Amino acid sequence: MTYETIEFAVEGGVATITLDRPDNANALNLQMANEMLDVSVECATNPEIRVVILTGRGKMFCAGGDLAEMHAVGDGAEAHLLKMTSGLHGALVRFAQMNAPLIVAVNGAAGGGGFSMALAGDYVIASDKARYISAYTAAGLTPDASSTYHLAKHVGLLRAKELMLSNRTLSAEEACDWGMVNKVVPADALMDEARKIAAGFAAGPSLAYGGVKRLLQTAFSDTLETQLDKEGVSISSMMRGHDGPHGVASFLAKQKPAFKGA
Repeated sequence: MTYETIEFAVEGGVATITLDRPDNANALNLQMANEMLDVSVECATNPEIRVVILTGRGKMFCAGGDLAEMHAVGDGAEAHLLKMTSGLHGALVRFAQMNAPLIVAVNGAAGGGGFSMALAGDYVIASDKARYISAYTAAGLTPDASSTYHLAKHVGLLRAKELMLSNRTLSAEEACDWGMVNKVVPADALMDEARKIAAGFAAGPSLAYGGVKRLLQTAFSDTLETQLDKEGVSISSMMRGHDGPHGVASFLAKQKPAFKGA
């Protein structure tokens, strides 16, 4: 499909979503939020997609919400923001619940909603030119797009408050040291490295990856007993399809498994 604010391509089991408003710092507007929701549903329901890469075009990953668009709607700003967050948040839920791992390749500055999306990946790789800034309170706003869910889990509560209240800017290396990024690479190697990581995930056991993602979502909230029950249900369900039995048999035979992802 053709979109106005993003580019979407699928090749070899790898879907790539590129935020494509480089002249507007890849800022999130209502159109982009709705297109992100649409593409997230495709990623979550297309069995041929086994890993997703999210990145930005140009020098910035995403500067956050399009403040000019918010301002232009005047008295309708509250309704406009609720529509926009509904679409974007729906997309983030689909990404979190789908089996395919989400790799976020942060190519440049990530602020506001871009800061939040950069925290939502299952694997995060950053260019050495990337910068992170919460930025919400600088515009008199509160965070959206999952950062209040993810940030404290990644860096701890005090550091999360520091970033969100002070709008301190972190370099890519600092963000990696704080636990917000898995790996920092030179800018010109970012997408090659992201695709290399994606290829590994695309050849892996997609159902097991999805199970891991969903189990870890409640790691900080459920009781031990509840989490153990979920683990038991999840691991046993892996034996319904091809990959679980095949993986066990391959391990015992000391052979490399050929996972189908279904």
